[in-house]
Amino acid sequence: MKTNERVGHYTFAEFLGMTIETDWFLKTYPNITTIEAIMPDCNGIMRGKWVPVQKLEKLFSGDAKLPKSALNLDIWGRDVEELVFESGDEDGLCTAVEGSLQATPWSPGARYGECQLTMLNQDGSPYMGDPRQVLQAIVAKFHAQGFYPVVAAELEFSLVTLEHQRPKHTSKSLPGELPRGGNLYGTDALLEHEALLDDIRVACAAQSLPFDGLVKESAPSQYEINMRHHADPVSAARQTLQIRRLVKGLAAKHGYVATFMSKPFIGESGNGMHIHMSMLDKDERNVFDNDQEQGSELMQHAIAGMLKHMRDCTLIFAPHINSYRRFEPGVHAPTYPAWGYENRTVALRVPTGSNKARRIEHRVAGAEANPYLVMAAVLAAAWDGLSNKLNPPAPVVGDGYAQVVDPLPIHIHEAVEIFSASTFIAEGLSPELRRHIALTKEQEILEFRRYISTMEYQTYLQY
Repeated sequence: MKTNERVGHYTFAEFLGMTIETDWFLKTYPNITTIEAIMPDCNGIMRGKWVPVQKLEKLFSGDAKLPKSALNLDIWGRDVEELVFESGDEDGLCTAVEGSLQATPWSPGARYGECQLTMLNQDGSPYMGDPRQVLQAIVAKFHAQGFYPVVAAELEFSLVTLEHQRPKHTSKSLPGELPRGGNLYGTDALLEHEALLDDIRVACAAQSLPFDGLVKESAPSQYEINMRHHADPVSAARQTLQIRRLVKGLAAKHGYVATFMSKPFIGESGNGMHIHMSMLDKDERNVFDNDQEQGSELMQHAIAGMLKHMRDCTLIFAPHINSYRRFEPGVHAPTYPAWGYENRTVALRVPTGSNKARRIEHRVAGAEANPYLVMAAVLAAAWDGLSNKLNPPAPVVGDGYAQVVDPLPIHIHEAVEIFSASTFIAEGLSPELRRHIALTKEQEILEFRRYISTMEYQTYLQY
C-alpha cells in the first residue's frame, strides 16, 4: 500500500504511525485499564469519556462519536439549547490526535491514560466548530505559500490552597499577613515547592512535552512554565493543553490547586499565556530576520495584522468575565493594541537578542484560554497582515499603559459584541465558530446577571 492511499479517514502513513503508537503504549503501560478520551471545548475545558483500553482501536480508526454540542458547552458544562435544538444534537466523528496517547502520572493507581480527540463531520470533512480543525486550516494556508509558523507558549499559573472556596497564597508570609512581594525570579521560592516542580519536569519528559524551564513570576504564589519553540502550531497547542492538565493534576496530588484563572487575586498580576511566533521558509530560515534589530518587512506586516484584529479577537484571548480584571495598567497585561521593541508594557513585544531568533511575543491571552483558538487568532491575524502587506504604526517607546487610542475591551459584553459582528472572525477562522462561541458567552453572561454577589449583599443589604 502506498503512503498516500487512505485507510478510513487517514493516509496509510498516518494510520501506520498511529498503529505504532498504540502498540508502543500497550507494551509500555500494561497496567493501564482506562483511557480518558478528551477534547477541549471553546472554553478550553476537556470534554469526553472514559474508554476501556481494549477500545483504543476504535479511537484511532475514527469510529468514536460525541455530540458536536460537546464543543460548545458553557463554563458550567450546560448545553446551549439553541445549538442543540437546531441540529437535533447531531454527532460528530471523533478521531485520535497522533502523539496525544500518554499515561497520566497524577492518576490514582497508575491505571489511567489520556488521548486527545478531534472532530469531523459525518462525511469525514473537518468540523469547523472544532478549534483544532480551525487552527489546522489556518496553518495550511501558510504551508501552501511555503511558510512555516513557529510558536512557543509561556503559561503562568498560581499555586494556591482553598479556604472557604477562596484561593489562599502558598508563598511564605507572617501569620495573618499577606505576602509582601512575589519574589520575582527567586530561586529560593522555587525550592519551597521543589518536590512538585520536579515532578512536573519529570512528567513532561514522560509525556514527551517541550518543557523548557520554570520561573517564579511577579505575583505571590505565581509561576511560569516555558515551552520550547515548535514548527507545528497544531501540535504546540495540543501540548499546551497537556501541560496545563499535567500541572493541575500533579498539584492536586501534592495537596495544592494550580489555577490558570486570569485574575485570582485583586491588586496582583494575573496569569497570562504569551505566544512567541516567528516564521520559517522552505529552507528553514527565519523570514522575520533581516540581519538587523528592527526585523524584516514580513515581520512588520505580521505585526500590523495582529494589531488590526486584536480587538476582534479579544473574546478568544479573554474568554471569561474574570479575564477582563487582568487588563489593568501596571500589572504586566496590555490595555490596548500596540507594539514595541523589548517593551513589556505593550501587547506585542519584539524581544532583542540574536537576529536569527527574531520573533513576536503576543502578550494578550489569559492562561485559561483555549490554546487552539489563541494560536488560530494570532496566526490568522498575522496571515491577513502578510497577505495584504499591512504596515504597523510606529513602535511604542516607554510606557505603553499611557496610550489611550482604541483600547482593548474592558468588559466581556463589549468583547462579545465586537466578536459577533467581526467579518474577520467569520472569514479568517470560521463562521460556525463565531456563532457558537458568541451564543455560549451570551448564555454565561446571562447566568452571571442573575447572580447576586456577596459584595452586593455587603454593600446594599442594610440600606
